[in-house]
Amino acid sequence: MTEAGVRRAGEFGVLVETGDLAASHRLDAALRADRPPGVTEIVPGPETVLVVAYGAACDAVDRLAARLAALNAAAHVPGGLAEGDHPVVTIPVEYGGADLAGVAALTGLSAAEVVARHTGSEFLVGWLGFAPGFAYLTGLDPVLHVPRLTTPRTSVPAGSVAVAGPYSAVYPSASPGGWHLLGRTSTAVWDTSADPPSLLRPGMRVRFIEKTEKTEAGGS
Repeated sequence: MTEAGVRRAGEFGVLVETGDLAASHRLDAALRADRPPGVTEIVPGPETVLVVAYGAACDAVDRLAARLAALNAAAHVPGGLAEGDHPVVTIPVEYGGADLAGVAALTGLSAAEVVARHTGSEFLVGWLGFAPGFAYLTGLDPVLHVPRLTTPRTSVPAGSVAVAGPYSAVYPSASPGGWHLLGRTSTAVWDTSADPPSLLRPGMRVRFIEKTEKTEAGGS
């Protein structure tokens, strides 16, 4: 395969090296809006998009690779490919997580200031990984960039809202984890009975709000 930035990934996959998150989102949106025949999976990452066409013949995968090379080039031209216009997903959070005081100490802020900075940011869903429905949210206030826990927890409750490095996330299910827990939400970000099962998808915008008696009365 000679196209720059595009290479085969196994028998049925093509990996497109986009080089940046914005191009990954544009390519992902274009493929989902006009899915090529035979494509069964589209997996965007921070600098790549993996496209899988299970059961396709070798020449069909090569034709797909050629099309992806052209789309990848368009993704780097201003206005070449449009991203989807996603609404903002609002997630209410009960702050007071196990690591809120620790994050405050690491950043030199009060717990209330940590909450204010977390709720004051608009996040972008970068990509999903680690576990089904686990969305890496970019846009975290730089002051809240803290390293992962030295010793990860063996189990983090589903719905935990956390930060680590430059990212925030909501744990979709109970799992081990080394992120700092700021609080918890009752919003389900992963539901196998829903279509699609993941509430958060690449390119979506997310805001966290502090859950209070007033927000509960308003139906949040």
